[in-house]
Amino acid sequence: MSQWDFISTRLQERRQAGLYRERHLLESAQGCHIRVGGKELLAFCSNDYLNLAGDPRLVSAAKHALDRYGLGSGASHLVIGHHQLHEQLEQALAVFTGRQRVLCFSAGYMANLGVVSALLDRHSLILEDKLNHASLIDAGQLSGARLLRYTHNDVDALANRLEQASGKRTLVATDGVFSMDGDLAPLPDIVELAKRHDALLMVDDAHGFGVLGLHGGGCAEHFALSATELPVLVGTLGKAFGTAGAFVAGSAELIESLIQYTRTYIYTTALPPSIAAATLSSLAIVQDEQWRREHLAQLIRQFRTEARRLGFRLMDSATPIQPIVVGDSRRACELSEYLLQKGLLVPAIRPPTVPEGSARLRVTLSAGH
Repeated sequence: MSQWDFISTRLQERRQAGLYRERHLLESAQGCHIRVGGKELLAFCSNDYLNLAGDPRLVSAAKHALDRYGLGSGASHLVIGHHQLHEQLEQALAVFTGRQRVLCFSAGYMANLGVVSALLDRHSLILEDKLNHASLIDAGQLSGARLLRYTHNDVDALANRLEQASGKRTLVATDGVFSMDGDLAPLPDIVELAKRHDALLMVDDAHGFGVLGLHGGGCAEHFALSATELPVLVGTLGKAFGTAGAFVAGSAELIESLIQYTRTYIYTTALPPSIAAATLSSLAIVQDEQWRREHLAQLIRQFRTEARRLGFRLMDSATPIQPIVVGDSRRACELSEYLLQKGLLVPAIRPPTVPEGSARLRVTLSAGH
C-alpha cells in the first residue's frame, strides 16, 4: 500500500456519497444568458446580482486603463504595486461606506484571513455564527485564537458565549447576508451585545453590498448602523460590483494597523490597475442606477410567490439568494441535471458546504433576469 492511496480512496468515497464536484466550462461572457459546453443556457447561479460583470461601461474603463497603465500591477502594494487608481478606489469606497478609510485586497478570502489574524492572537477569542462563510471559519482557525461558534442567528447563544469571554480580547464575526441561506444576520442585536461586552465586531457583507439599502450600501445602510456600531466592515467586489477583489472599511487607525500587520495584504501582488478602474465605474453605477435594485426586489417577490404556489420549500430569504431545500444530495443533483437539460443552470449545493440533510438548489437572481 502506498501512502498516496488515500487520494483515490477519498475521491471514490465522495463519488459514492453523491458529493463529487465538477466544473462547468463557461464559453461566453458572464451574464444571465451564457454558453456552457456548447449549449446556450439561462443562468440562475451567478453572484452578479446587478448584472454588471459584462456591462460595456466597466469594460471600457478597464480597456482605457489597460492602454494607459498596462496589465499587471507588478508588485505588492507596499513595494511599488499601489497605483493611483487603487488609491482613488479606496477613497471612493470610504465615502460610499461612510468610513474614514478603506483597504483593498485581491480577494475576499484573503481579506477575512488577513484581518482576523491581524486583530487576534493565541490569547484571544473569536465567536462566529455556525453558518459563516468558509473564509471566516478558516480565518478563525488560522488566527491561533480560540474559536467558538454559536447557533445560526441565535442572539441568546451569542450572549451566552460573550458571558464566558472572561476578559479576553474577543471578536464577534458574522456574515451580513449568509451565502447559502440568503438570510440576514440580526445585526442590531449583535451590535448591542458587542457594545455591552466590549467585544470587537466584524461583518462580512459580501452578498449585501450593492443589493441592500437605497443606495446599495449593504447591511449597514439597510439597518442604519453607523461606523462606530459596525467598526470592521468587509465587502467583495466580484459579486454585485461585477469586478474582482475585496475591501475592508473602518477607522483610519484600523486601516493603518492592517497595512502594517496583515500578511495577506503585505505579501500579495496588488490587483491590476484596470480592475480598480472598472470598479470605480461600477461603484458609480451601483449608486446611480437604483432601478437595478428595484427590479431585483420585484423578481425576488415574484419568485417566492410562485415557488410557494408550486409547493417548493424555501428558506427565509429576502435577498437574491433563494435556496430550494431538497434534503437528499443525490436528489438535488438529479434535479439540477434535469433543469440543465431544460436549459436552466441551477447548481446543487451539498454537504459539506451546507449541513447534512439540507442539500438544495441554490437559485440566485440578477437584475439582468
